[in-house]
Amino acid sequence: MSAKLFKTRGIVLRTVKYGETSLIVTVYTELFGLQSYLVNGVRTATGRSSGKANLFQPSALLDLVVYHQDGRSLNRIREFQWGHLYEQIFQDVTKNAVALFMVELLTHCLKQPEENQPLFQFTEDCLLHLDQASPGITANLSLFFALHLTHFFGVSPRIVETQEGALYFDLIDSLITTTPPLHENYLEGKMASICAELLKTRQPEELEEIKMNQEMRRQLLQNMEYYFLNHVQDFRPLKSLSVLSAVLQ
Repeated sequence: MSAKLFKTRGIVLRTVKYGETSLIVTVYTELFGLQSYLVNGVRTATGRSSGKANLFQPSALLDLVVYHQDGRSLNRIREFQWGHLYEQIFQDVTKNAVALFMVELLTHCLKQPEENQPLFQFTEDCLLHLDQASPGITANLSLFFALHLTHFFGVSPRIVETQEGALYFDLIDSLITTTPPLHENYLEGKMASICAELLKTRQPEELEEIKMNQEMRRQLLQNMEYYFLNHVQDFRPLKSLSVLSAVLQ
């Protein structure tokens, strides 16, 4: 059975050079989920990238016409153009670090090439908000994305506030509660309260009101990596985390 042509939106996750003029691009597509594509003729024979290769930067939002055949590990892209051209993400160091963190986190969670339009739309929406975000929203968006991403992979923390008192975020049993766990792998006090507040936040615009300092944000990001390592099968440590922790205020 031959491959058929489809139009789909896509979020670029990873790009690898192939041969003298081509790229192999990993894309999270709206129609087919995680896919790998061969893109011919977007680099010059001297090894320098042409303008077309700039479209395949990680986090780029593209409109694609692709060949697709179920079960094939590598398909081809026939046409591509910007789905949305960012104003700030590719130029702003902090926003670029947040975008790369989001893309790497999503990549490490995805295992199968399954369509999941709500996940695609959530990720796209976060990237679009990031591009226009104030410094306060930008600083909190990576944690917002990480906590809400857990929902799409069935590992979202449950919030059980049975009584008044300090909160504890049990990183092993995926529970935010007023009862302290019997082990040491938990967050407490303000850090647990911020996680609960972020989980209750529905729109990125609301992130402006959540206040924390650089050290607390760094610790929360490290604990979220620990959370994913414990709850998502074959999850790998995040290379982008050290850069993100350094640039976030």
